[in-house]
Amino acid sequence: MARVKAAIIGSGNIGTDLMMKMIKYPQNMELAAVVGIDPNSEGLAMAREHGIATTHEGIEGLRKLPCYPEIGIAFDATSAYAHKVHDEALRSDGIQVVDLTPAAIGPFTVPPVNMSQHLDQPNVNMVTCGGQATIPMVAAVARVSDKLHYAEIVASVSSRSAGPGTRANIDEFTRTTARAIEVVGGATKGKAIIILNPAEPPMIMRDTVFTLSEGGSEDQIRRSVADMVAEVQKYVPGYRLKQEVQFERFGDNNRLKIPGMGEFTGIKSMIMLEVEGAGDYLPSYSGNLDIMTAAAKATGELLAARRMNQGGMAQ
Repeated sequence: MARVKAAIIGSGNIGTDLMMKMIKYPQNMELAAVVGIDPNSEGLAMAREHGIATTHEGIEGLRKLPCYPEIGIAFDATSAYAHKVHDEALRSDGIQVVDLTPAAIGPFTVPPVNMSQHLDQPNVNMVTCGGQATIPMVAAVARVSDKLHYAEIVASVSSRSAGPGTRANIDEFTRTTARAIEVVGGATKGKAIIILNPAEPPMIMRDTVFTLSEGGSEDQIRRSVADMVAEVQKYVPGYRLKQEVQFERFGDNNRLKIPGMGEFTGIKSMIMLEVEGAGDYLPSYSGNLDIMTAAAKATGELLAARRMNQGGMAQ
């Protein structure tokens, strides 16, 4: 059965790492084109070396390529501003879009949590690196609890793996991740913090997830977290728990006070993670970038599988 043809828009670090993943680990998609704006970019040069069609003329250059009518899925690894233009053009041509920018035109998507709900969407958004790493854990607690009052995540990444885009959009990162913790993760209230760590040698991504839940048991949470880690490891092998989930109970005699929300009883869980990159193009310490490209590829594979099952694959 023919695989679905795909394009990557953006030949920078993110786009190039995604390209190498698609070349190294082919499943339901065939990478047909890579798009950039710099004719001398390393990403475009690597694409040409692998026999993939390229253009340095942006979205208009993509639409001129002979393979364009066969493309079913496009990954956008450019910017939020550019993505709005790209989405309009691609959607009008019937191409499903996986958005790796902060534009969030389509619904927030985390593959093991809610991808099955969005297979028909013309555009899906990959949230943020911190969201992809931590929302599965938030959802793991939520699914075995009667109510998840609060979830807070702290994402620590090497300053070397935070480019100018990340640095310029820290506030947007925290707002977007916090919102997705609520919408996708299932928390009543979400909060996100990012730390850029300048340590040398560079540290790999570390994440801490705090939740306050009501109903369910510690054993249920522990098992649910372990099951979800296994799901994420299917596409991010370097995703792992640093230690066993830690618990603290709060009852009527020692309620937990959350500023701006009130006092609560329930189970406080602390989940500590690390994310090591696969090193396909980016260094292994860039787990924050790797989980974005890996999640995007996993999302694309599911979209492609659905197209193939419906007979809508590229011929």
